[in-house]
Order: sequence, then C-alpha cells, then structure tokens
Amino acid sequence: MKKILTAISILILMAFALSSCYVMNHTVGEGAKGNTEVVQRQWYVLWGLAPLNDVDTNSMAGGAEDYNIEVKQSFVDAIIGAFTGAVTIAPRTVTVTK
Repeated sequence: MKKILTAISILILMAFALSSCYVMNHTVGEGAKGNTEVVQRQWYVLWGLAPLNDVDTNSMAGGAEDYNIEVKQSFVDAIIGAFTGAVTIAPRTVTVTK
C-alpha cells in the first residue's frame, strides 16, 4: 500500500512540475502604440482540437492597424482546465493590445 501511495504522489508531483504555460505573440503592423487591452477567453473541446467559440482578433482590435495579439494558457486557464478537462474542454486567453 505504501508503494502505491508513493507512486501516486510522484505522479502528482510530476504532473505539476512538468506542466507549463505557453504564450504566442503576434505583431500586426508596427505593433501596439498604447496600452489598451481587450481580453477574451477561447474555449476548445477534445483537448484543443475543435473551438467552441469564435474569438475574432480583427473585431477585438476595433479597426486599429497596429496592434499586438497574445494567445496564452495562463495559470488560471490551467486551473479551469483541471476541472473541465474531464469533459475534454480547455480554455485559452486571447489579448489584443492596441
């Protein structure tokens, strides 16, 4: 019994230690001139294979020609995903800075 608990504890520690957050940055035009941010959460089903909602970065930019797009899986997204992962739903945060 002690070996099983030790093995489970090691697996849980490895799951937390080996998990990571990621960030993808895109610069459109000259990049953001100010610090106005528009944030939306994008939801995926089947562990990221199919989107559940549409996040339109062009409409988030509001007609700006120079802006930055940041797509990330933050710590909050990982926590949400820990609960929704059982039904294969995963969130990502999309931020447009103008």
